[in-house]
Amino acid sequence: MIVKQLEDIVGSESDIDTDTWRSFRILLKKDGMGFSMHHTVIKAGTETYIWYKNHVEAVYCIQGSGEIEVLDNNKIYPIKNGTLYALNGHEKHKLRAKSDMHMVCVFNPPLTGREIHQEDGSYPLLEG
Repeated sequence: MIVKQLEDIVGSESDIDTDTWRSFRILLKKDGMGFSMHHTVIKAGTETYIWYKNHVEAVYCIQGSGEIEVLDNNKIYPIKNGTLYALNGHEKHKLRAKSDMHMVCVFNPPLTGREIHQEDGSYPLLEG
């Protein structure tokens, strides 16, 4: 069994802070679950271009509001508490936060915990 507390992740190497988001990497590849799980805060007033060409991701909003724009068709979906979206087709998208959005994110293949977005918006596949 794995038991972790968010307070133990804050300030650790699994706490990744960027200009537009902060991700607390809770479950990682090394935990052997076949997926990774993160508590990510998308910072209010920001826009982030993302393209997970190497991963699929499911995201569940637990606090805040914003929107996701799918760039292939320019369709915009509102995000608020209780919204789930799943990027099962490697969609290029922009994520915009009206307020801080707290998101529970699940990735497959699992992340190692060191990933940040590359210039093309993707995460690299890292061994770990």
